[in-house]
Amino acid sequence: MSAVASGTVKRRRQSCVMERALKHKFTVGETVYFTASNVARPAASGTYEVIRLLPTDGDDCQYRIKSSTEAFERVAKESQLAMT
Repeated sequence: MSAVASGTVKRRRQSCVMERALKHKFTVGETVYFTASNVARPAASGTYEVIRLLPTDGDDCQYRIKSSTEAFERVAKESQLAMT
């Protein structure tokens, strides 16, 4: 294997290891407390159900969440969620 090909394989392995290191803290169906970010769009803080696990955004796992009082779903970062 050439040095270039070897480097490519090594980078792929490192990427896979880094991706696996970030595990979602919450599971589908779990009830969580969402705290809206002041910087982002206005959002209602409160309890939500985790609908789907989404890919990570940098170093933060993401989730699709839904409130029983809203007709739509939101995307939230793990740092915005807490156990209820």
